[in-house]
Amino acid sequence: MDTLQTFDYVVIGGGSAGAAVAARLSEDPAVTVGLLEAGPTDVGDPAVLNLEDWPALLETGYDWDYPIEPQERGNSFMRHARAKVLGGCSSHNSCIAFWAPREDLDSWAHDYGAEGWDAESVFPLYQRLETNEDPDPHHGTSGPVELMNVPPNDKSGVNLLDAAEQAGLPRSRFNTGTTVVNGAGFFQINRKADGTRASSSVSYLHPILDRSNLTILTDTHVTRIELDDDLRATGVHVVADMHGRLARIGAKREVVVSAGAIDSPKLLMLSGIGPADHLREAGVDVRVDSPGVGSNLQDHPEAVIRWESKKPMVRTSPQWWEIGLFHATEDGLDRPDLMMHYGNVPFDMHTARHGYPSADEEFCLTPNVTRARSRGTVRLRSRDYRDKPKVDPRYFTDPEGHDLRVAIAGIRLAREIVAQPAMAEWAGRELSPGIDAQTDEEIGEYVLKTHNTVYHPVGTVRMGPVDDPMSPLGPQLRVKGVSGLRVADASIMPEIVTVNPNITTMMIGEKASDLIAADREVV
Repeated sequence: MDTLQTFDYVVIGGGSAGAAVAARLSEDPAVTVGLLEAGPTDVGDPAVLNLEDWPALLETGYDWDYPIEPQERGNSFMRHARAKVLGGCSSHNSCIAFWAPREDLDSWAHDYGAEGWDAESVFPLYQRLETNEDPDPHHGTSGPVELMNVPPNDKSGVNLLDAAEQAGLPRSRFNTGTTVVNGAGFFQINRKADGTRASSSVSYLHPILDRSNLTILTDTHVTRIELDDDLRATGVHVVADMHGRLARIGAKREVVVSAGAIDSPKLLMLSGIGPADHLREAGVDVRVDSPGVGSNLQDHPEAVIRWESKKPMVRTSPQWWEIGLFHATEDGLDRPDLMMHYGNVPFDMHTARHGYPSADEEFCLTPNVTRARSRGTVRLRSRDYRDKPKVDPRYFTDPEGHDLRVAIAGIRLAREIVAQPAMAEWAGRELSPGIDAQTDEEIGEYVLKTHNTVYHPVGTVRMGPVDDPMSPLGPQLRVKGVSGLRVADASIMPEIVTVNPNITTMMIGEKASDLIAADREVV
C-alpha cells in the first residue's frame, strides 16, 4: 500500500475538537500535523458559513444523516445529523454557546474518575478559546472563538421571557460562572458580527491555512487505524480515489481520533478495538478487547409543544432558536434537569406524520431532558467501512422512568408559560399535542411518538479510571491497550453535560492538545 504522506501527528476529523487539536499542536513549528476530514472544506462556502441558513444543511451532502435503530419506546423515525464538512458539527449546528456547568465537570473528575477534568482545571480552557463580548472577568478576550449575545430583536421572544417571569422563571444571563437552575434568557452564540458562524474551522483553521507544518486534507475518508505488532498506532488507511483504492498516511508520534461520538467508536471497532464478541460477529480481527467502545451513548431527547401564532413571526434571525429556559422539576437539584429551546419557526418534523396540524405562523418550546438516564450503543453494521453504523440511543428506557417524567413535566411547564398574560397577543391554538392531551399517560404517549433529539450524542468512548474496563480511555485520553492513540471529541464524556455541548467539545480539543504537548516535553 502506498504511503501518501507522513506526519508527526495525524488527527482524524476536522470537527469541533479536531480543528482545535490540529491548530494547537501545529503552533509548535518543530512538529508536523496532518488533519484529515472526510467532508469538503467550508472555506468560501456561504451555505455553511452563513449561520442563519443552518437548517438547510440537514439531510444534505454535508450530513452523514444517520438513521437510528427501531426504538423500544421512543420515536424510531429520527435521524442523527452528523456534519460531513470541515468544522464538523460546529459548521452544521445553531451555534448555541455554553460553558458546561461547574457541577458537571466536577462530577466527571470526582464521580467518574476523570482526574484533571474538574472545573478548576478546565475553566481556564474555556477562557483561552473564547473572545466573549460579555465583560465578566472570567471570560476570554483574545481566544479564537467569538461569542456574542443574541440581540433581543424577536418581539415574540421578548414576550416569552416576560411570560416565563410571570410563571416563576426569572430572566437570566448565561455563562456567568454560576449554573442557572431556574431561569430563562437569550443565548450566547458563537457567531461573528457579520453573521458568519464562528465554527471550529472558521475560528481555529481559517486564520492559519498557510501554516507550513499543518496539512489539511479534506475529502479524505479514514477506513481504519493501522496498529503494528506491538499495538502501536503507526498511521491510518484512507480512501485514495473514487474507485475505493486505499492508501496509507503515516504517523510518527500519535494518531488522534476526533471523528465524533458515532464515528469515533465505529473507527476504533473497524480497527479491531472494541467489544471482542461484537467484533467477531462483524468479522473484524480483535486487536484489543475493549468492551466500553460504543457503549454509554447519551443524548438530550426533546419533546415539542407547538402553538399557532396570532401574528406573523419573524422572517430574519441570527439562528432561529434564540432563547433557553431551565428548570428543576424536583427540589434540591444543583443542576436543572429540564431545558427548553424556544423556536420561532414551524417545527412539525415529527408531528405531521401523526396527523397533528401545522401552520405557516407558529412557535414552539422543546422540553429536553438535560441529564437523561437512558443509555444506548453504537455498533458496526458490518466490517465494511462504507456501511452506516447501528445507532441505538434507547430513548426513554431508563428503568425508573425519569426521562419521560421530566419530558411530561416540561410539556406542562411550557403550557403554563405560554398561558401567561405576556403571550396573549401571540398564542393561538395549541397545535400539538393539543388541549385534549391532559393526563400524564396522554402526554407521555404523545412524547414517545413525536420526540426529537437535540443532536447531542456523547459518551461512546468514555474516559475514566485506568482500571475501569468499561472506560476505553484514561483521563489522559489514551486508548487503553495500545500506544500512540488518543480520542478527543464528545465521545470521551463520561456523562453528558447539562447544556448544549459544542463549546465543551472545543474545550476538549484544547485540553487534548495540552496533554499531547506535555507528553512531548517529557520525551
